[in-house]
Order: sequence, then structure tokens, then C-alpha cells
Amino acid sequence: MWHKSLCVGLLALATGYIFLLDPELPDSVLRYLSTSVVNQLQGATSVESSMAAAWDAVIAQPAMQWGKVAVGVNACVDVVLSGVKLLQALGLDPGDGKDHAVLQSRKDLKEAFIHFMEKGAAAERFFGDAESFHHIAQAASKYPGAQLYVGGNAALIGQKLAANPNLKVLLCGPVGPKLHELLDDNVIVPPESLQKSDEFHLILEYQAGEEWGQLRAPNANRFIFSHDRSNGAMNMLEVFVASLDEFQPDLVVLSGLHMMEGQSKEMRERRLLEAVTSISDIPTDIPVHVELASMTDQELMSKIVHQQVFPLVNSIGLNEQELLFLTQSASGPHASLASWSGVPDVGVVSDILFWILNEHGKTAARASDLTRIHFHTLAYHILVTVEGYWGNQAAAVAAGARVAGMQACATETIDPNRVFLKAPLEFMTSQTETASKISLNPKDPVSEWHREGIAFHYTPVLVCKDPMRTVGLGDAISAEGLLYSEIDPQ
Repeated sequence: MWHKSLCVGLLALATGYIFLLDPELPDSVLRYLSTSVVNQLQGATSVESSMAAAWDAVIAQPAMQWGKVAVGVNACVDVVLSGVKLLQALGLDPGDGKDHAVLQSRKDLKEAFIHFMEKGAAAERFFGDAESFHHIAQAASKYPGAQLYVGGNAALIGQKLAANPNLKVLLCGPVGPKLHELLDDNVIVPPESLQKSDEFHLILEYQAGEEWGQLRAPNANRFIFSHDRSNGAMNMLEVFVASLDEFQPDLVVLSGLHMMEGQSKEMRERRLLEAVTSISDIPTDIPVHVELASMTDQELMSKIVHQQVFPLVNSIGLNEQELLFLTQSASGPHASLASWSGVPDVGVVSDILFWILNEHGKTAARASDLTRIHFHTLAYHILVTVEGYWGNQAAAVAAGARVAGMQACATETIDPNRVFLKAPLEFMTSQTETASKISLNPKDPVSEWHREGIAFHYTPVLVCKDPMRTVGLGDAISAEGLLYSEIDPQ
């Protein structure tokens, strides 16, 4: 009899561990457990509930809050719909995936979409053939269920910030009639930014586990493409910088550098130099955050990192695809890694983030303003700062993670029944240096460590089981992180 009780106890213990990883146990497991054990497991305070409560406790407003934020310069209207259904409507069949730096045909679109859907990774590409893009856009806009939203990193960040009634937000970008209609009333648009027609971007979404032929998405995400000349040339950059004198912002958020990939090499290089000149004109006492996005041109990324943009800005935001492409382009650590396998290794990510700030940030040996990086991936976030320049970062990283689960599930608070933990239960803080092992504590989910004058704040994300919308999550995360951040006066 005792060994039967022991087996039941061990089974309950093992199931409890599994339950920590996946709160929705299958019936095939539950039917072997007694009713009392199941009730104890499912009735106990879940990891998700504990984490949500812990976040609420740690998320405190900074002592010094932003009053005015100026955001530019990419803005558009997003047409959001099912990627698989659009490709089927275009008469395309499933097949092999292949990445394309620039899309020129429906076949290129299908192959690139499949390539990233297989990985469950977000990506953005320029569609070079204007006529083909027009036909695809027409089909997308007429497809039942297609929805129109505010689009473009700058407009999305501005829209998110404008939800705070105590904050004045200036948005500068190519704003057409439809986009102007969709924007929050609290978003101020300079007259010079208004144009007669909108720029449209197509957002092809897919859900976790969605199948197409042999293809199966490991998680929900989206593939973005456009034929966007206004944002591609960053036409509103000079207007944006000129508007700062009158608006007098406390913070500037800049995005859209990735859109230049649709230009010729000569145009790209000239426009990047002009962008650098414009950024240099921003008063040095106004912090500048740059939001990166999916890129394919390694030379352009290398110039942004090494000599053009990073030394001029205080903060950057990026995801796992952009981080890996950055280290590959700029010959950083782990540059030989071809792609992430599952959840990006925290130690590898930490090494690359440390290298960016240590080699290209504000240190004693370098004339750079870069002191902060907000990294986000589906399973976790890390905020990395040069010590002494930013405050309230534990609250900021927790706020960014919390808003990811709320926005994906379209809820006003974290609903523990609709989210799950995907982050590792323990991880090493580096893969190249002497590292610490950190274990998850749901009641204290923000972990902190330091490395040669650089501080790391890490927290898992509670991933939405059935996301309503994946577009703009990165922008919402960066906006929320900035909203709770405080720059220390020097």
C-alpha cells in the first residue's frame, strides 16, 4: 500500500512541475490523478497569477515623468489579415520557404512568408514591383475580415503614448486622410506632415499551430511588406527635426531607418548621411530613442552601428531577429549563429547586448551617447543600461512585459487563464564570461545582474495563448518601457 501512495505522490509532484510549464494539462494526464490532486494543482495560485501580482507591485511611476514626447518619422495604414488566406486567395500553393531581401513577385512573397512562418519570427520586407504590389494590396483590402489600423513604428508608438492623458505627443510622418482619422485625438500632427493619400502596409498574420500544407507555425506572429516610397525616403525627417524647436519635447523617439532599404544604394547612403545630420541638430539635452526594425542590408546596419547613428542616440529598442542581424552585420559576439533555435538563449542575448554598450555605448573611452537598450522577444525582455544614466528600469522592463500580454490578448489587465510562461525556468547570464545561474521566482520575476559597469534587468513575458493581434507589440513594449523610464541628469 505504501508504494502505491508513493507512486501517486511522485506522479503528483511530477505533474505539478509540468503544470508550472503548461497550466493546461491534457485530459490524458489529468485522468490518472485523483480529484483532490487535480483540484489542488488547478486551484492553487498559478505562476501566471503570481507574476502578474508581482509586476503590479514593482511597476511604479518614475520620479521625473515625460511631459512632451515627439515621435517620427514612419507612419502608414496597416491592412491586417490572415497571411495563409491571402496567399490562397492569390492562387498560391504551399511549398518551400526562402528569404528574399526585396520581394519582386507573388512567388517571392510566398517563399518569404513561409520562411518566417516556419520560424514563428516577425519580419518586414520591401516589395519592389509597384504594379504587383498594387494588385496584391487591392485583393487584401477587399478580403473579408481585413482590418485597417494605425501603422508604422512611429505612429504606433505615438498612439500608445497618447493613451496617457498627462502626456502631449507630437507625431511627424506621412499622414494621409485615413491615418489621420484613426489617430488618437491627443496626437498632434504638424500641418506639414499631412498628405493627400495614405501609405498602406500589408500585415500577414498567423496563429500558433496554424498549418498550411506541411508548414506549421510554432507561435503567432506576422510578416509585413509594402511598396512605400514616402517612408522609404524618410521624407518627413527634416520636417520632424524642424518641428522640435516649437514643440520643445522632453524625449524624442525616432524610427523608420529600416525603410530606406527599398531605395537604391546611392540614395540609401545619401539619405543616411542626411539623417545623421538631422539627428545631430537635435539639442543634446533631449534624449533620443531609436526603434529598430527588420533589416536585410548588412552594410546599412553596420554603418548605423559603427559610425552613423548609435553614437548620437541615448536608447535603442529591438527584437531577437534585429539583434542577431546586428551582431552578424557588425562582427559582434555569436555572429556565426545562423538563426535562433526556439527561445533565444538568455546568455547569448546578454553577451551581444553587453558588447553593444561596451563597444559602441557611452564609456570612458568613447564619445557616444548610447546608454540604454530595450530588448524584447516573445518569451522575455531585457533592459540594459550603462550604470548611472537611467533609473526605474525594473519597473520599466516589468511594464513592457505586462503590456505585451495585455495587448496581445486585448485585455485591460493580465488574465492568468489566457496567458502562459514560455521563458526558461533557469538560465546563465553569459555564454562567454564567468556567469551566474538565475532561477525563476514568480513572486519576484525581475532579475538584475551587473557586468563591468553595465546593468541588466530581465523579466519573463506571459505569452497570450490566443493572441488577438500581434502587430505593433514591439512598439507598445518600447513605448511602455520609455513611459516608465527616467533619465538621470548628468
